Amino acid sequence: MKIIFTLGHPAHFHLYKNTIVELLEQKHEVKIVISDKDILKKILDLSTFEYTVIAKSKSNEKLFDKATKLIKSSRELYKICKEFKPNLMVGCLSQMGIVGSLLRIKTVFNAEDDASYTFLQAILTYPFMHKILSPFETNLSIFNKKKIGYQGYHKLAYLHPNRFTPNFELVKNTIGEKPYIIIRLVNLNAYHDIKAKGISERVLDELISKITEKFAVYITSEKALSEKYKAYQLNINPSDIHHFLAFSQFFIGDSQSMTVESAMLGIPNIKFNSFAGRISVLEELQHKYKLTIGINPVEEEKLFQTVNSFLENKNLKEEYQLRREKLLNDKIDVSAFFTWFYLNYPASAKTMKENPDYQFNFK
Repeated sequence: MKIIFTLGHPAHFHLYKNTIVELLEQKHEVKIVISDKDILKKILDLSTFEYTVIAKSKSNEKLFDKATKLIKSSRELYKICKEFKPNLMVGCLSQMGIVGSLLRIKTVFNAEDDASYTFLQAILTYPFMHKILSPFETNLSIFNKKKIGYQGYHKLAYLHPNRFTPNFELVKNTIGEKPYIIIRLVNLNAYHDIKAKGISERVLDELISKITEKFAVYITSEKALSEKYKAYQLNINPSDIHHFLAFSQFFIGDSQSMTVESAMLGIPNIKFNSFAGRISVLEELQHKYKLTIGINPVEEEKLFQTVNSFLENKNLKEEYQLRREKLLNDKIDVSAFFTWFYLNYPASAKTMKENPDYQFNFK
C-alpha cells in the first residue's frame, strides 16, 4: 500500500511517527509532506524519515498570505500525488482535501479540535475529505456525519505507555536532579488565535518569582525570548521534550498541545489562555478525569492561587498519576488503531460504524 502523510505542526510528527514506523516495517510505501511550522522540520531532520516541504510558514502571516500559501502548496502536493500515486492520503493539512478530490484519492483527516474552534479550516477542508478520524468527544458540528470517533487523543498516539517510556538518565545528565517545572509559551498567531491571549511577560515574571522559591524553572518557547529569560531557557533536542515533561513537578503554558501532553503523562498542569472552557478534549480531561485546569487570562488571581496550591500539595503528582490510570483504562493505543484503520480503509470505517467497540482490540 502507498500512503502519503501530511504534517503541519511539530505535534503531527509525534502523532504519526509510530504508525509510519510500523507501516515501513511491513514494507508499505510511505511519503511524508510538510508545511514547515515552528520546529517541525528540525524534528524531522533529527529523525530517520525522509520528507518533502510543500509550504513554509512565516511569522505574522496575514490571511492573504495564508491563502496564497495554500494555493501554492496544493499545487506542489498535486505534483507529488501524480508521481507517487498513493492509495490513501492521511494527515492534518487542508491541501490534501482538494488534491484528493481532483485525483480521486481517498483522504482521511485527523482532527482533534472542535469545528467551532477551527471553523475556517473546517469549512474549507472537511467537505473534501472522505472521513474525519477524531476523538469521540470532539464536536465537528455539521461534519459529524463524516466523523469516525475513537476513544483516545492525538497525544496518546505517542505518549501511551505502550509507546513511550520516560528516560530519567537523559534528564538527570542534562539538567541535574533538582526538582523543576516547565513553562511553555506559544505565538498564538494561527488564524483561530485572533485576539487570543496567553501568558504575558508580567504574568511570567510573577510565576517565576513564586516558583523559584521552591523549584527550578525551565521555559520552552515558540517565540523569541527577552534577554532576561534566557537563563531559564530549556536548551535540548526538541524530540526529547516529553522526557523532561514527564519528570517535571508540574507544567504551565498557553499551549493546547503541551497541556494535553502533560495530562497524558499524569503531570499536573495549568493551561492559561483564552480558549479555557471552549475545547471538548480539554474539557473532558478537566471535568471527567481532572487531569488539567484551564484558566482564562482575565482570571489572573485564579492562576496564582492554583500555582500556590500546586506548590503546597506534597501528594500532587501521585494524585495525577492515579487519575491517569483511570484515563488509560478507558482509552486505546491510538497508534495501533491508526495502523489498522489506514491499512484496511475504507473497510475499517465500515467496521467502526457498525461496531465501534472493535477499537478496544487495540489496548
